[in-house]
Amino acid sequence: MSGRKKITFLASEAEVAQAALARLAAAYGSAPLSEAEVIVALGGDGFMLQTLHATQAMDVPVYGMNCGTIGFLMNEYGEEGLVARLAEAEEEVINPLAMRAVGVDGSVHEALAINEVSLLRAGPQAAKLRITIDGKVRMEELVCDGALVCTPAGSTAYNYSAHGPILPIGAEVLALTAMAAFRPRRWRGALLPKTAKVRFDVLDAAKRPVMADADGRSAPNVASVEVRSEPAIRHRILFDPGHGLEERLTREQFV
Repeated sequence: MSGRKKITFLASEAEVAQAALARLAAAYGSAPLSEAEVIVALGGDGFMLQTLHATQAMDVPVYGMNCGTIGFLMNEYGEEGLVARLAEAEEEVINPLAMRAVGVDGSVHEALAINEVSLLRAGPQAAKLRITIDGKVRMEELVCDGALVCTPAGSTAYNYSAHGPILPIGAEVLALTAMAAFRPRRWRGALLPKTAKVRFDVLDAAKRPVMADADGRSAPNVASVEVRSEPAIRHRILFDPGHGLEERLTREQFV
């Protein structure tokens, strides 16, 4: 980025983030969101995702400063030299996933996910899922606690906790990862082209209910879920030089 941009500060409801908002707005001014040329999000990764979703139609870059816990999508918090940091920041562009979930009652739930779309058992028994990729059944029955499809940006989140692979930002792939797979017992998931269309069908949904979730937007008691990348939507995220997603993804694999 170059030149002085109109900055809009947004903050989570956390006390520390609200205090930071007051100080930064007083020091740099805060433009109305409608006039923003760059958005500075103050909070944790959850608030960053919330901000990206809320501003996706604006095509405005978002620079996060960590006032939360992990802050994988955030930069280090600092009040000095913010204009220079924004000018020198490097931009990463990511596309979200589109989820279309159909409930057992026929209801349709659509949502976008920057990190992952996940299916989770909603009862005491393991879920049974059939997996279809681009119209071809690839697994007739996966017995598991759940399964997810994630983007490279989301590969260090829930996916990584489920022992899924970390994906480089430049990789045109998605990860399909099972949670606590019982059958096939040692199935470790799959890497799919970014263009792949993934469909999950819930088997025996009455006895083994399943919920679907897209970055915190949940659909209860689903019968089927379709997931695909949405190239028409671009999320622009700013990072301090040398601390972008590519570096963070690489560094995470050596800890």
